[in-house]
Amino acid sequence: MQIVRNNVELFNALAVARLQGNIIGFVPTMGALHQGHLSLITESQTTCDITICSIFVNPTQFNDKKDLEKYPRTEEADLKMLSAANCDVVYLPTVEDIYPADWICPEFDFGNLDKVMEGAHRPGHFKGMSQVVHRLLWLVQPNKIFMGQKDFQQQTIVKKMLALLNWKVELVRCDIVREADGLAMSSRNVRLNKDERQQALAISRTLLQLDKIKFSSPIDFCNWAISELEKQSLIKVEYVEIVDTITLQAVDNWNTKQELVCCIAAKVGEVRLIDNVLIK
Repeated sequence: MQIVRNNVELFNALAVARLQGNIIGFVPTMGALHQGHLSLITESQTTCDITICSIFVNPTQFNDKKDLEKYPRTEEADLKMLSAANCDVVYLPTVEDIYPADWICPEFDFGNLDKVMEGAHRPGHFKGMSQVVHRLLWLVQPNKIFMGQKDFQQQTIVKKMLALLNWKVELVRCDIVREADGLAMSSRNVRLNKDERQQALAISRTLLQLDKIKFSSPIDFCNWAISELEKQSLIKVEYVEIVDTITLQAVDNWNTKQELVCCIAAKVGEVRLIDNVLIK
């Protein structure tokens, strides 16, 4: 596994692969890796010749500075995990590498995609996210980018950005990886204490009811889900939405040919968690 820490080293590490016409797979992360991240590495390895993982805690996508400060940084453990997973290249850029003084980020019009759900509750988040993904893609120039379904809205916006730029990069959506008890894997989970960790299970448990209980309409489920979640003393719901997977607009009935997704965001204690499930 090759570790590169600046843009010159990155270019040199991938130059031969590009000359040989190798397919390059890219997994962008903010570190604090878990099995969910490693599943993206594995998925890349199944269809790509070279897999590169970046670790960069992007300051521009945190609307809460305290959240940025608390975000776990575990570089040594991350590198051990990536080495064991046979990742080919790890890119560990500095803020100056990603945001040099002479770099001008393009502005993107995502329509309503960045204004609902996460966008409504985290002002500026998607602007920062699109900035860093645009910059990373420009630097790495992969054939494919692998992203986890847990950040469903983020994926939808990145897909829109690729279309706006007319970049021929394939976005591959990978399934959510869960703990044995159902909790979606997240770098934030380590911040949950014992009681919070137990109550957090209500999120995935509630989502699973979509397959078990027949609700007359999406709004009926959302209202029921909010009520169920807030029976937990440590949970404060930010939103429960059932939306069209393409437009991310809320739907008011089940009679649609388009795939739907149910998305939840809630704070468990001071830790903000998100989860979702596709409705087919």
